Amino acid sequence: MKVVIFTDTSIIKYMAFVEAAKQQSFTKAAEKLNYSQSGISRMISDLENQWNVTLLERSRSGVFLTSEGLRLLPYAKKICGDFELMLSELDELREVQTGIIRIGTFSSVATHWIPKIIKAFQTDFPGIEYELLLGDYSEIESWLSDGRVDCGFLRTPTVPDFSVTELEKDSFFAVLPPGHRLSKKESVSLSELCDDPFLLLDKGEGNDEILKEFKKRRLSPQIRFTTWDDYAVMAMVENGLGISVLPKLILKRIPYKLEIRPLKEDAHRTIAFAVRKNGKSPVAVRHFSEYLEKRNP
Repeated sequence: MKVVIFTDTSIIKYMAFVEAAKQQSFTKAAEKLNYSQSGISRMISDLENQWNVTLLERSRSGVFLTSEGLRLLPYAKKICGDFELMLSELDELREVQTGIIRIGTFSSVATHWIPKIIKAFQTDFPGIEYELLLGDYSEIESWLSDGRVDCGFLRTPTVPDFSVTELEKDSFFAVLPPGHRLSKKESVSLSELCDDPFLLLDKGEGNDEILKEFKKRRLSPQIRFTTWDDYAVMAMVENGLGISVLPKLILKRIPYKLEIRPLKEDAHRTIAFAVRKNGKSPVAVRHFSEYLEKRNP
C-alpha cells in the first residue's frame, strides 16, 4: 500500500492545479497565487510526474483539463477547501487563546456569578483576559450598543438590537429589620409592605423593577429613600430605617443582620446574557457566550 504524506508544499501544488484549471492559464493562475508563471508550471509538472498522469494540455491559447485532470480536479478542490477551513480554525484558536472579553455587568452578578464562571471558563481558555465594567441596566445597555463592551449581563426585557440568552429567574424577597412584626410570618405579601417606610433599590432610569411589581397590583409603598446601591439599602434596613424588597442574588452571603422572607406573589427579575445582533463578535466572546448557553450560573 502506498502512503501519501500531505505537506504545505503539496497543498500549494494542488492549489496551483485548481487555479490553472479554473483560469485556463498558467500566467493568470500565477497572478492569483502570487507566484511566477514558471513556478506554477513546475508545480503542476511535479504533480504529473508524482502521479504519473497528464493533468493539463498545454497550448498557445492556454491550458485545458485532460480527462484524467477532470476526474482528479474535484478531489484537489476538496483538499484545498478543507485546508483553508483548517487554517481559518487555527486562526480562531490562536485568537481565542489570547483574546480579551469586555463585560458589562451589575454588582450582584459580578460578585456571585462572574468569579465562578471565569474560573470554569479558564480551564479550557487559560489565556483569556477580562475587563469588567460595573453599572446599572441603562449604562450596560448603552455600553453594549456603543461597543464599549463586547457583552453584558442584563435583566429582560432589553433593547431589540441584542441577542439575548436568559439565564435565571431571580425571585424578589421581603427584607426586614431584626424583630420586625412581619418576620413572624413564613411569607409576606406586597400589600403588607405598604404600611412601613420603604427603601427602594433603583438600578437605573426607568428600571425600578421592584416598584413596577407594586404598580402592577395597584399598590403604593411609602418610599422614603431611593438608591442604586444594594448594600446601602441593606444597611439602612438593618438599622430600622425601613423595609425593602431585593432580588435573591443580592441577598447571598450578606454581612447584615436582616429578616428575609419570600413574597406570596410571583415577583422576579430575569437575568440574561446579551451580545449585539449586528456585527461579528470576537472569537473569545463567541466561545464565552456558547459556554454560558450550556451552563447555568
